[in-house]
Amino acid sequence: MNHTRAQSLAVMGVEVWLRRDVAERVNSTNNALDPAEFAAEVAGCTRCGLHKERTQTVFGVGDLDANLLIIGEAPGAEEDRVGEPFVGRAGKLLNSMLRAIGLSREQVYIANMLKCRPPGNRDPSVEEVAQCAAFLDRQIDMIKPSLILAVGRIAAQNILQQTTPIGKMRGQRYTYGEKQTPLIVTYHPAYLLRSPREKRKAWADLMLAKQLLGDSML
Repeated sequence: MNHTRAQSLAVMGVEVWLRRDVAERVNSTNNALDPAEFAAEVAGCTRCGLHKERTQTVFGVGDLDANLLIIGEAPGAEEDRVGEPFVGRAGKLLNSMLRAIGLSREQVYIANMLKCRPPGNRDPSVEEVAQCAAFLDRQIDMIKPSLILAVGRIAAQNILQQTTPIGKMRGQRYTYGEKQTPLIVTYHPAYLLRSPREKRKAWADLMLAKQLLGDSML
């Protein structure tokens, strides 16, 4: 039976039996996240004190069907002003890193662990990370990426709930969440701007990302 017809009959009070596989697809469609509504919910968030000083929330940007999801730490001053993650010099370097493996900024999805800027670009507190965690989980569920790239020490350690130095986390294949989404770690572009000699290590991380994405990059 056509999904739309079955849903219409159900609304009219007509009992409809569907095969289990069909029912699961219908329920999945009904429960799908609406990106605009989700972004509006985040924009109105007052769960922690960061909302008092933000210019705006920084939800995320990119292809909602992206195979690669890039997650950073938190918005900086420029991100807070523009409302988009990874802008400025660090954003330009990230764009160049993506182009080096045959991807554009528009082909991936970019988000931050926190949606509001911590004052003075300080490290996020445990409470702030905890309050934003549900948003990040829902964002990952919305994108359904083939691979997550955690960018920078703060993002990597908090997402994976580890205290391992980022230098030792690099080159490892982790998984995230109930769906066991593959996840790897690399340095933050802002760090690479300060430490250009580490770019060769970041290049190795990108090669690993490209390998793990495989045919999904095509």
